[in-house]
Amino acid sequence: MKPIIRVENLTHTYGENTPFCRSAVKDVNMEILEGEFLGIIGHTGSGKSTLIQHLNGLLKPTSGRILLGDRDIWAEPKKIREVRFRVGLVFQYPEYQLFEETVYKDVAFGPKNMGLDEQEIDRRVRSAVAFAGLGEDLLEKSPFDLSGGQKRRVAIAGVIAMEPEVLILDEPSAGLDPAGRRSMLENIRSYHKEKGTTVVMVSHSMDEVAENVDRIIVLANAGVVMSGTPHEVFSRAQELLDVGLNVPQVTQVAMELVRQGVGIDPAAYTVMDLRNALAALKGGRPNA
Repeated sequence: MKPIIRVENLTHTYGENTPFCRSAVKDVNMEILEGEFLGIIGHTGSGKSTLIQHLNGLLKPTSGRILLGDRDIWAEPKKIREVRFRVGLVFQYPEYQLFEETVYKDVAFGPKNMGLDEQEIDRRVRSAVAFAGLGEDLLEKSPFDLSGGQKRRVAIAGVIAMEPEVLILDEPSAGLDPAGRRSMLENIRSYHKEKGTTVVMVSHSMDEVAENVDRIIVLANAGVVMSGTPHEVFSRAQELLDVGLNVPQVTQVAMELVRQGVGIDPAAYTVMDLRNALAALKGGRPNA
């Protein structure tokens, strides 16, 4: 896979030339690959939200650059709107951004602003609503009459309807109950698998990241401190704990078993990993 977004020496400083000056991200270098499901994790204040707002041009770097394909997104500032159609960003608690009279109009807002014809807008709205896990019976309802979870799905559908090349989700399951979280993540996985779109998910939940993503980038102290597959990252569990992060519950169990003298891989990060490790210890056959 080749990079679809490259971040080069990115620094963003708030309150520059004031006594409150601070760099939220500092000299960050990273790549996002075409078609991957990338997780970004980091403690509160590590720079996650600031970083992702640069990826579609909502924030402009203090220094450094963001490349979409091979082009600096700020090379032509008047065209930054086109970047936002290609890189869709769903904020944490996006339901607070709903404003149209009906669900249909809210989901159609982005495609309309892209200048698409009514037939294409309609196709995109219905496709996006399906991927977001909503029934078409809700299309003519007011989004303000829906449940919190349904509002979240409408907001996500509004970004999906623009058919971005990259979909960025900031804490998509925040505030949902366990059933709502599972359902939301299933829909995101389905969207990624069927569309082949690059998906970037920011999350505080190590379990959600471990179970869904292909690769993880870890932020701490305004920079990237780690990158790799879930196994590579969670095999460095103590380093994650040292920078104020947690590890998946399964990894915590595996680490405790190792401390108790059980000879298994402490980097197990899913239930299946741990089951296979224990089965191998007993001489059993690992599950596929």
